[in-house]
Amino acid sequence: MDVTQTSTIALAERRIGWLEERQRVLAQNIANADTPGYVPRDIGSFQRSFAESFALAQTASRHLAGAGGHARARPDRSSLAERSPNGNAVSLDREAIRVADTDTAHALATGLYRRWIGMFRTALGRPQ
Repeated sequence: MDVTQTSTIALAERRIGWLEERQRVLAQNIANADTPGYVPRDIGSFQRSFAESFALAQTASRHLAGAGGHARARPDRSSLAERSPNGNAVSLDREAIRVADTDTAHALATGLYRRWIGMFRTALGRPQ
């Protein structure tokens, strides 16, 4: 039995991957905080990304195509009202809060992953 293929482990891995992608996008926003005209980006919620990954497949040419399940960075429209004089819409305070939230969620997901693997190791009689 492959422990990493259980639904709990697979879900934790997907969540960690989504969090890593979000952290990359947020870091790019911070790196471009002084770029004139830069519009910050963010990826869709994990719930939406997860739900889209279970979209139905198009099995006939007359069927509608399903949505892709990959998180894509999109412009963050909520920040456009707060543009600086050079047209940049990055708020370092908002980005720092998002980075902290993402880091906290990442720590939680990795902690759950480690504990779940630890339970399997204990059940198998292997030392932690």
